[in-house]
Amino acid sequence: MRHAAATTAAVLTIGTTTAYAAVDPPTYSDALAPGASATITKTVSTPEVLPQPDIVLMVDRTGSMGAAIGNVKSNMESIVTTVEASQPDAQWAVASYCDEGEADPFLLHSDLSADTAATVAAVEGINLCYGGDEPEAQLNALWQVGDGGDAVPFRPDSSRIVVWFGDAPGHDPSIGHTEADATSSLTDAGVTVLAVSVGANRLDLTGQASRITAATGGALYSGVSADDLADTILAGLTALPVEVGATTTCDPGLSVTLDPATQTVTSGEDAVFSETITVALDAEQGATLGCEVAFTLNGAPGGDGFVQQVSVAVDDVTPPVVTCEQGPNPSGNYPQGGDADGFFMVAASDNVDASVDVWVDDTGSDALFGPYADGTTFKITQAPGATPQAKPFVGAVDWKLRLKGDALMTATDAAGNTTTALCEVPPNM
Repeated sequence: MRHAAATTAAVLTIGTTTAYAAVDPPTYSDALAPGASATITKTVSTPEVLPQPDIVLMVDRTGSMGAAIGNVKSNMESIVTTVEASQPDAQWAVASYCDEGEADPFLLHSDLSADTAATVAAVEGINLCYGGDEPEAQLNALWQVGDGGDAVPFRPDSSRIVVWFGDAPGHDPSIGHTEADATSSLTDAGVTVLAVSVGANRLDLTGQASRITAATGGALYSGVSADDLADTILAGLTALPVEVGATTTCDPGLSVTLDPATQTVTSGEDAVFSETITVALDAEQGATLGCEVAFTLNGAPGGDGFVQQVSVAVDDVTPPVVTCEQGPNPSGNYPQGGDADGFFMVAASDNVDASVDVWVDDTGSDALFGPYADGTTFKITQAPGATPQAKPFVGAVDWKLRLKGDALMTATDAAGNTTTALCEVPPNM
């Protein structure tokens, strides 16, 4: 037998909640060689109230709950406005349950709404029912608001929370729905359950509340007095377990991993990860690659404040290619028999740079000439007793070089990678 108790109003002291959460650092830029990686510390500060919350107040409205419901009625506006101060897009629905065999064992008093007045009015409109024996019909009610009954149309990507309070265990099954049915309905809808056992811990007498809150990643508050119910609801909403993870979208050749991959903290706390940014061995050298790391809270996108941008300039580690080839004579013809006449052409290219400058070192002295472009043609003579010099030449030959030794062609790209090719100059006979 359930009996109504006198209604008392609590004096609710409401603390401030975190209004903004972020990723630190929100951006990361680096330059890495192919195959290299960098590891940084990534901190995700979670909000006290989960983002875009869709909150269903699930009320045991049987007779013995009068004082507890009265406490919530007196403080509901403060609860709603405090949550709204932290998450302005919060929405509330109000539902209740009685016992089996009563006229309305489950009622949806108001659907999800951001209208504070409508939510408060829905709570004010809750009337007590009888209750019959001790077990009530909460398993049916929980099934109704989940994916099974689909009584509450949750928003896409919302944080779905059921705040359930009562003082008695539930029939199992309840109007055809078992604890397993209720649990599956809630988890399939992505709902987190915050349960409050009012008075003696009868709500969890058979372990139902413990199992349901554990399965949904929620929390159970036990032995809460009617006068403390509203405070406990608000405290619970600002201290729910939250699993922090991430999804990454990266350019080919770049990847980001977190260690651990996910981390569960209490809402309002920081989740700290080791973040490793890796450039693939076959990444395009000289390219700038990016990744977007979008952090999730309980599997749902955290929003704009939870997105990190990564930018990596891939080092050019490949030397340019330079060759010393036979070149034309001034008339544009290629002499027969190789480079005996000292006509050469330098060919230079790079995997990143559009053009590469070439310098000519005289191996017989410290003379250095250049820079010269790819395709430059030379007449090179070797005169050990003469002063090295370079001067423009005629026809199809761009330059005439007089050296004491051979011509060492050196090409260096913008990244500082260097390669050489030796032009063996026939001695001046």
